[in-house]
Amino acid sequence: MIAKKSVLYISYDGMTDPLGQSQVIPYLIALSEKGFAFTILSFEKKARYTERKDQIKAILDSAGIRWEPLIYTKSPPVLSTMYDYFRMNRRASGLHKSINYNLIHCRSYISALAGLLLKRKYNLPFIFDMRGFWANERVDGQLWNLKNPVFKSVYQFFKKKEIEFINKSAAIISLTKAAKDEILKWKNLQIEPDKITVIPCCVDTMLFDPGKVTADQQQVVRQKLNISKETFILGYLGSIGTWYMLDEMLQFFSLLKKQIAGAKFLFVTEDNPESIIEKAHQFGINADDIIITKAERKEVPIMISLFNYGIFFIKPAYSKIASSPTKQGEIMSMGVPVVCNSGVGDSDHIVGMYNSGFVVPIDDHDYVINEISAGGFDKQLIRNGAIDYFSLDKGAHEYLKVYNSILE
Repeated sequence: MIAKKSVLYISYDGMTDPLGQSQVIPYLIALSEKGFAFTILSFEKKARYTERKDQIKAILDSAGIRWEPLIYTKSPPVLSTMYDYFRMNRRASGLHKSINYNLIHCRSYISALAGLLLKRKYNLPFIFDMRGFWANERVDGQLWNLKNPVFKSVYQFFKKKEIEFINKSAAIISLTKAAKDEILKWKNLQIEPDKITVIPCCVDTMLFDPGKVTADQQQVVRQKLNISKETFILGYLGSIGTWYMLDEMLQFFSLLKKQIAGAKFLFVTEDNPESIIEKAHQFGINADDIIITKAERKEVPIMISLFNYGIFFIKPAYSKIASSPTKQGEIMSMGVPVVCNSGVGDSDHIVGMYNSGFVVPIDDHDYVINEISAGGFDKQLIRNGAIDYFSLDKGAHEYLKVYNSILE
């Protein structure tokens, strides 16, 4: 029997977070079946960990994946991250001494700091799985004000480390081709283009499958939300956060209401409903036309199946060329067309490639709203596009090629 290769997967995101459940665990389960023994070292938000730890542990145990959760430290800024980084290094080094890993997989920048240290101490290869231009995201999202000398120093530190991660890692994962093209223009790089593999935020197309959603399931949800089968639904999935342009999406909906009077805007989110309703009032939208609900991951496909269109407008900042919205693949996998803006990763390219919706100029909605009223998208072709571009199997296969290229 061939011994499994041991991989330490380090994530500053939690496995009890929605992204951990959609963008980490499914990949690692698939790769476990290909002969890799994983340990996940993650940082969990306390409330979510308390609520979901047993569920996540059961999933990971059944796949033979060891889980080493630590509780995320939220404040104070910078110092809390430094403290977590110290704990990350200590736990990672301790785990390596007992397990003797063959490879370190680092999700984003804080984890890559630990990967770099493990490479220096133990000569371990590490993968820099970028997940976006993190330092630039902190600035573009107004979380780091460069006029503040502390944040300016931290930004400069990570931009310097970013180059080091790229040069010293065994492989780099980029979410978008747009980001890969941008990286290859940077100075002080010592890499060949094929060191960067593009793997978007993939989707479990077996879970997000319209064929598995029954009319009875839809009817139960419609009754719960007090909407009829004939109601036109514009849908939004996930948290609003720093990047999603709530004002512009509500403005789009207010214009859509003029064409489709009975339309409703359904938010499937854990965000505070009052903040969304308050914003809606500013655009003259009645509270009755906004529906806000939560959903467990297994319930999300049913929610999406109610959408006529899924919408996401994202602030088109420099850092966003490296972003791959998870919701795009999930919505498309359900055969639902999307409405999005340009300047965000490869999203507009994907919409055009698979005829899967509309790319909307932020300052000119009228044309798209008229087209939406007319309808006319092929749900099966949209789903086929998601399977071709976003499927979990394809993503796991690309990761497998990266792993094998390093370890063989």
